[in-house]
Amino acid sequence: MGTAGKVIKCKAAVLWDQKKPFSIEEIEVAPPKTKEVRIKILATGICRTDDHVIKGAMVSKFPVILGHEATGIVESIGEGVTTVKPGDKVIPLFLPQCRECNACRNPDGNLCIRSDITGRGVLADGTTRFTCKGKPVYHFMNTSTFTEYTVVDESSVAKIDDTAPPEKVCLIGCGFSTGYGAAVKTGKVKPGSTCVVFGLGGVGLSVIMGCKSAGASRIIGIDLNKDKFEKAMAVGATECISPKDSTKPISEVLSEMTGNNVGYTFEVIGRLDTMIDALASCHMNYGTSVVVGAPPSAKMLTYDPMLLFTGRTWKGCVFGGLKSRDDVPKLVTEFLAKKFDLDQLITHVLPFKQINEGFELLNSGQSSLI
Repeated sequence: MGTAGKVIKCKAAVLWDQKKPFSIEEIEVAPPKTKEVRIKILATGICRTDDHVIKGAMVSKFPVILGHEATGIVESIGEGVTTVKPGDKVIPLFLPQCRECNACRNPDGNLCIRSDITGRGVLADGTTRFTCKGKPVYHFMNTSTFTEYTVVDESSVAKIDDTAPPEKVCLIGCGFSTGYGAAVKTGKVKPGSTCVVFGLGGVGLSVIMGCKSAGASRIIGIDLNKDKFEKAMAVGATECISPKDSTKPISEVLSEMTGNNVGYTFEVIGRLDTMIDALASCHMNYGTSVVVGAPPSAKMLTYDPMLLFTGRTWKGCVFGGLKSRDDVPKLVTEFLAKKFDLDQLITHVLPFKQINEGFELLNSGQSSLI
């Protein structure tokens, strides 16, 4: 492309500080350095994790360009890049896969050492590729997709099928994969089992889809917002309940509903109290509970160790336990083969300039993923 090797000026949604709205600014995006890829963003989703930064629940440097769930086209590549080329359709990966560290080499690992979940805000060489009004602007989780162009390390990008619709498969960059993988990879849901999903946002719906794909015979959705029940049933839940409908603890309600046979629970909210509720709700001896929702930073959890002593398994997962560069292209191929439907996860489609409105919809409970 004619822009290769040059600084690109484009529009981006810059967050100058926490608890402030996004500001649409003209930024400068530097060319990719060695082992880096510059991407033109075609579509990006809004995820609760982005909102955690705005609210101060997740650490970040400022100013920053958020966004980590997108589809794009490779505009140019730096020296030494071999896995993608200009013109390739790609998904940027907030969870890199370097294929060299211990987590990448272990068949059960996926939390690559190059992950930026602590808010460093820079690429592998320790610098940023964004500037705005003469100031450096930081990256977010190796991706930064709330911009027309971004730069990522080669380990943070996956080539996908050229025919994939960008406004749908961008969800595979985070929300869908996180939920679906939590069921099929981390939880390892078995056919015929009973599963319970706490939180019916976009990721929770994706967990339900994963449980259904794995052959669960009963899938119970839980949320305070009953408006979410219809969509949960549409993607595979067999029933939905609200904790408000009973004065009993939710674990007791579920035990009575299922004859004390909940094999798997998934906490997809990121609240400490619901993490404990989810753990207590799976079978005391053979149940597995998976923490899917990102917990608030700098918070400690207190629980009764007897919940684990009796035999329960308590697990966490990032990106559903999936290996990003390996599994994202496979999921896109499965989507194109109609193995699952992403339309149910899309509630609104907005132009980029309305990004603040998108977050208002997210916080009002009217949207799951955008």
